[in-house]
Amino acid sequence: MASPSARTPLAERVEELLSAGGPLPVVAAGDPVLRRAAEPFDGQLDPALLARFVAALRVTMRAAPGVGLAAPQVGVALRIAVVEDPAPVPEEVRLARGRVPLPYRVLVNPSYEAVGTERAAFFEGCLSVPGWQAVVARHTTVRLRARDEEGRAVDEVFTGWPARIVQHETDHLDGALYLDRAELRSLASNEAMAARWAQPTPEEAARALGFALPRQ
Repeated sequence: MASPSARTPLAERVEELLSAGGPLPVVAAGDPVLRRAAEPFDGQLDPALLARFVAALRVTMRAAPGVGLAAPQVGVALRIAVVEDPAPVPEEVRLARGRVPLPYRVLVNPSYEAVGTERAAFFEGCLSVPGWQAVVARHTTVRLRARDEEGRAVDEVFTGWPARIVQHETDHLDGALYLDRAELRSLASNEAMAARWAQPTPEEAARALGFALPRQ
């Protein structure tokens, strides 16, 4: 457990962020906080402050809008993230990507491991890399271990798009951006995505841009 004096800077940082009200400012790629492993949560924020902080993360995620947000993305180097995806997508996208609703939850000190060897590749974006998307091959199924905001154990298997979200947000807590895992030949602006690569899968983009997709 961290000592009170060690907790002070992080708690002060969070109090300062929350004092402005509304959505929190999202940190963009290039800020060192996104490239350092976040500190495990060990009581650095008291329960009331933690509750206010995760509520602000949720507001910020929804306002962006996004389907996940990690604490380092708002400049707080703690292993905390929130995820939520109502998955308002057409049926063909749902089937191709396994994009099913992911209820809101808080992940404290999460880690994941692959279940099986299957991987799937799809375009991903990130609130900290605005305006761009790229294809990332990720594990199709993962086992997540974490705690929730009340300290209760989480041990759950995720598949499809929820598994992708869990991996993306947990990677943030390890100082990794999705671009570290991406096929960089696939990098596309949001405008190019809308005009050319809005198909449910990235096969056409792979052929046109010259990159390989993982074999199933």
